[in-house]
Amino acid sequence: MKQIILVLLTIMSIVAFGQDPAKQKNRTINPDTLATYRFNVEANPNDLSLHKKFIKYLGIGSEEIEIQYHNWCLKFPKSANVPFSIGEAYANMESPKAKPWLLKASEIDPKMAQAWFLLWIDGERWGDFSASREFLKRAMEAEPKNPDYAFYYRSSFKSSDPKKYRQGMVEMPQLFPASERGAQSLYWLGLFVKDSSERLAIYSQLRKNYPPGKSNWSSSGMYDFYYLYLQLDPLKAIELANAMDSVTTQENEKKNWILRTKLAKDIVVINSLMANNKIQEAKDLAENVVLERRSKAADRLNLLRAQLTDLSGKTQDAYGRLLKYYALSPGDEVMEALNGYAKKIGKNKSDIYNEIWKIRDSTAVQATNFSLGQYFVPDSASLSDFKGKVVLLTYWFPGCGPCRGEFPNFENVIRKFSKEQVAYIGINILADQDDYVVPFMKSSGYSFVPLKGVKEKQGNLVAIGAPTNYLIDQNGRIIFKNFRVDSNNERVLEIMIEEMLERGKNL
Repeated sequence: MKQIILVLLTIMSIVAFGQDPAKQKNRTINPDTLATYRFNVEANPNDLSLHKKFIKYLGIGSEEIEIQYHNWCLKFPKSANVPFSIGEAYANMESPKAKPWLLKASEIDPKMAQAWFLLWIDGERWGDFSASREFLKRAMEAEPKNPDYAFYYRSSFKSSDPKKYRQGMVEMPQLFPASERGAQSLYWLGLFVKDSSERLAIYSQLRKNYPPGKSNWSSSGMYDFYYLYLQLDPLKAIELANAMDSVTTQENEKKNWILRTKLAKDIVVINSLMANNKIQEAKDLAENVVLERRSKAADRLNLLRAQLTDLSGKTQDAYGRLLKYYALSPGDEVMEALNGYAKKIGKNKSDIYNEIWKIRDSTAVQATNFSLGQYFVPDSASLSDFKGKVVLLTYWFPGCGPCRGEFPNFENVIRKFSKEQVAYIGINILADQDDYVVPFMKSSGYSFVPLKGVKEKQGNLVAIGAPTNYLIDQNGRIIFKNFRVDSNNERVLEIMIEEMLERGKNL
């Protein structure tokens, strides 16, 4: 569910950006109609709706529009809505041109909360997170009863001050009990904390205070609540899944909750069969369990199937099936189980890794080489320049919120390796946001090498959206792709890189 939300945010960002100023230049402008729009604005310079009509008609990509607004700022120096109107139009396009206009608006009217808010969003694209947080604080101070500003301000501390972030998420439902922002705060807090008992308490509060049938954020949180229950108390997982099935109206989600109900019931039965030493019956049931796509129970079910296969006297099969799963989805718990089965059949760690890589080698493909422009130097960079290193490649653009959300997690992992071992590359897929890139890199402190994307497809290194991620080995082969990293699975990326580095030593 979290991944779905992040993808939707990315799509929304791209759609917002999707207005093409170049196309607007080809439109025919009727001088009389334009004069009417201009007359209306000058008669009512504080009317935002009139500005929107003027900007829409003339076109934000018009060469005349900035000249017009500079003149209007001189003619109406006390109207904050004049610079705000064009600043807002640029901000909605995620254009670097937004900032000076919004700053001018906030200078004229320091209590113009929306100008500060848009400056915060724009500031995130510049990578100056400290300054953008101050913009958000000004918005919150201008409208202290606005739950949006209060939520985003508290959320902004997630990476820089986790303790303050946690406190802020706890405060939100108390300050805004009737707002969806309160539910959203509990949703993200539930993903943020690590202790299972604390997570249970948070999700219970979310369910109680914000009924899932009425709150989208609460409904999303029940996904994680269910899988936590599935691990700790499957009977409660059944109750929650049944309850969600009864209040869910979307057909796809209803199907998923039906699947989750059956999964929890199957787990209860399997546990009972195992307790009564009915291993073959338990194994047969486990083999027929159906998971939803990208289920959080994937690790557990594969471990359970391997365990039952082992208990039925087929340790070699248990080892083989878990080996295939680990090759694609590495994790410490799965490796621990693999080691146990390996010992039983006389294999050692070297055997395990050789066989894992035999599987990976069979699916690895040579990545298409590229030559892309750099931002800090006039030269281009090619994938072949990084031969001998593991390459973490991500497609992004400065306006991509999910990309910016993933970067701190990438950094936490990448900093565990030297630059001689791992190259970290970010390809910007939106050239119109190029002006953001260098300031973003300088202000954010992120360590990836920014490269300029091209409209043509990069062979098999395709950006299916933003972010899209690849791990490429020292010989230029794609080993892992289309994975996502958050604070709960950084270790998976670390394992991937460690094993690719170890493999490189042995070749």
